[in-house]
Amino acid sequence: MKTWIGVVGVLLVCAAQAAPAPWYQWQSRVTGRLMCSQVDPGEGWVRHSGPYNNAGCRTL
Repeated sequence: MKTWIGVVGVLLVCAAQAAPAPWYQWQSRVTGRLMCSQVDPGEGWVRHSGPYNNAGCRTL
């Protein structure tokens, strides 16, 4: 029972520390276009700037 309570406590602490993933602005190597994404869009893209806290890749 004590182990179970310990596991639940650890899970609650981990959940309390969770935060959304940061946003980055990515630039296409082919066209130079910019896009905002939380994940790497693939081989043809290079991280241009960031991290940002919103989907518009603008600072507040």
